[in-house]
Amino acid sequence: MKRGTTLFLKAAVILIGIPVLALCIFLVPEIANFAAELYPDITYMKYLVLIDLYATAIPFYFALFQAFKLLSYIDKNKAFSDLSVRALMNIKYCAITISSLFVVGMPLFYLMAEKDDAPGIIIIGMVMIFASMVIAVFAAVLQKLLKEAIDIKSENDLTV
Repeated sequence: MKRGTTLFLKAAVILIGIPVLALCIFLVPEIANFAAELYPDITYMKYLVLIDLYATAIPFYFALFQAFKLLSYIDKNKAFSDLSVRALMNIKYCAITISSLFVVGMPLFYLMAEKDDAPGIIIIGMVMIFASMVIAVFAAVLQKLLKEAIDIKSENDLTV
């Protein structure tokens, strides 16, 4: 693969991370304050929302880092290596973690949607859960295909 193509993909990975960072800095505290305003009797509601949303950002950025490493392996002609398989496995686990954290946080979002009469919050939460699961399945399929390709390559190297 040409270096320009992976350079473009690396830039895309970085550009994916910037809006999420902006959301974490500016929007997440507003959402937590909004939840605290909706339920003033539940004093820890703000902190639960903050913990849940910031906890999902950690595996997201780890997955972006793994994707960046995977593109670096492609640059170094190590695409068909166990390092690439391990990076895909880490991406899969990150996606499963993100989905699980959103499932854990859904009761909080349900309470916010119920009080504010905004069912869109639940739909957004469900989209995040299913998008993460799609990424996990896609990474698992790529991991399996790459592992089989590595096995075939090593088998062919032994026969020649």
